[in-house]
Amino acid sequence: MIKRVLTIMIGLFFIPTVSFAATSQEVAPLIDSIDMVWMMLGAFLVFFMHAGFAMVETGFTRSKNALNILMKNMMTIAIASVLYFLIGFGLMFGNTLGGFVGTSGFFLQGQVDQIGFFVFQAMFAATCATIISGAVAERIKLSSYLLLTIFMTGLIYPIVGHWIWGDGWLASLGFVDFAGSSVVHLTGAVGGLITVLVLGPRIGKYGKNNKVNVIPGHNIPIGALGVFILWFGWFGFNGGSTLAADPTLIPSVIATTLLAASAGIVASGLYSYVKFKRIDATLTLNGALAGLVGITAGTADVTPFGAIIIGLIAGVILVEAVQLLDRVLKIDDPVGAITVHGICGIWGTIAVGLFAVEGGLFYTGSVELLGIQALGVLSVVLWTSLATGLALFIVTRAGSIRVSREDEIAGLDFSEHGSSAYESTNSIYNENLDIRGEFGVGLLKRLDSLDQKAPDSREQPL
Repeated sequence: MIKRVLTIMIGLFFIPTVSFAATSQEVAPLIDSIDMVWMMLGAFLVFFMHAGFAMVETGFTRSKNALNILMKNMMTIAIASVLYFLIGFGLMFGNTLGGFVGTSGFFLQGQVDQIGFFVFQAMFAATCATIISGAVAERIKLSSYLLLTIFMTGLIYPIVGHWIWGDGWLASLGFVDFAGSSVVHLTGAVGGLITVLVLGPRIGKYGKNNKVNVIPGHNIPIGALGVFILWFGWFGFNGGSTLAADPTLIPSVIATTLLAASAGIVASGLYSYVKFKRIDATLTLNGALAGLVGITAGTADVTPFGAIIIGLIAGVILVEAVQLLDRVLKIDDPVGAITVHGICGIWGTIAVGLFAVEGGLFYTGSVELLGIQALGVLSVVLWTSLATGLALFIVTRAGSIRVSREDEIAGLDFSEHGSSAYESTNSIYNENLDIRGEFGVGLLKRLDSLDQKAPDSREQPL
């Protein structure tokens, strides 16, 4: 009798185990599928961010360059996707060579199971490159910009990514950049800064006696729409970086993303009011992006309250840094890309060392993580500066990367594309009433020659 009872008890003990094992085998593929769907949703949202970048850059610049900016953004994501497949993904996530560069996985060879991860990361590579587009708007040759995009997505960005997100040396030190304040935003901004220093300012931006002329954007509503699109896409940018549908982590990431962006708007709006006696529209719009860039590195590591503080500080930094670059350093950045993605990217990366619940100075009293974050920022700035400088040196061997003075005055839409973004019969002439003197005759000759080269140009009036 005792043996029979023991046998039944032992049998009952194993029944749940067998049932649980069977259940786990059935659930595991479902979990993998949900994780993949979440990551692909993040990729879709990051892709949509490029529409936001296009709208922000177009709205914050002049109408005579709108078509050129749209083409740059369209070509950027196409080139980046192909080149990242061929080279970039392997350099970034391949087997490491001394912690500095990946050496395998090119063409996704041996990485077929990583194709979903590749798609997600390709969107980030394109985002890094398109940051440059806004900084150099209205005066760079399209061909030169595309060559720079090749260098950025094929070499410069993947190496930074390997250091931090691959098996790189910064990752081994404990550097934290959850979704790319340094990897994506700082890298793109430094590339833009070096290019702007080579290009110089737009014609008429800086006058005699240190006068700074405002060159207003032609369509702020489009720019505002772009900001909303970017904010929306950023939930995929940060949320998708969890790489899994984690029900505990994702809500926290989305919350910190929302709160930092909101705080950035409040801070930039109020601070611009205190400083200029009015709420500046473009600074306030960029304040949202400043808060988003600022939280991107630590979105999974800080509390919601910490995210608000990070966003508030980012909004103030934005206003002051825009004035510093524009009026003191005379660095002409039409859309504020260098400040938003670069300076606020630095702040966001350093902020992890202050506000991270695990390792942050304000929570642990330790400066170790703060020091590692600072080292990472310095390394990214140095590498990107040197690599971009070398890339520009190579590109400029074939000629100037800047359009001619005549073409810049006429607008890049006509000089680069022989067309116009808007059906306005007098758009070019109305925007350039100041060229009737020294450059007037040459400009009209240039427009006549473009008209003769384009068979359909008479169907698209000036």
